[in-house]
Amino acid sequence: MNVKSILAAKKSTLGGDVIAIEPTADLATAAKLLAKHRIGALLIRGPGDHLAGILSERDIVRAVAEHGTEALTVPVGQVMTRNVMTCGEDDTCASLMERMTAGKFRHLPVMAKGKLVGIVSIGDIVKQRVDEIERDAEAMRDYIRTA
Repeated sequence: MNVKSILAAKKSTLGGDVIAIEPTADLATAAKLLAKHRIGALLIRGPGDHLAGILSERDIVRAVAEHGTEALTVPVGQVMTRNVMTCGEDDTCASLMERMTAGKFRHLPVMAKGKLVGIVSIGDIVKQRVDEIERDAEAMRDYIRTA
């Protein structure tokens, strides 16, 4: 299974929109957007619509732990992760699980031909893997029944 199939499944059930925010928005606005959409990370779009960074719930928690509630007035651009790992549509679920585990992150923007086409989370990957295991198990049960 690859990233393209995960994105296709997400688009059919969730609409597939990528939620992004400007680097000048404050953390309070970002936190409200995360809560509204029930997601764990926002992409930060820079000039020319390029991917400038990613902001996760962890980034917000770290900022609040370091600066108290005043951190909520800080621009997203000061807290976001700038060195964003990305993946392509042809990457496999297994390779993403390895990268996410090694890097200790849970969200990967998906790029195709230099353009942002989506984002996948560890939850998306686990769901895809569980569905795959269930299909394999059902196929095995069918095989045993007919043998």
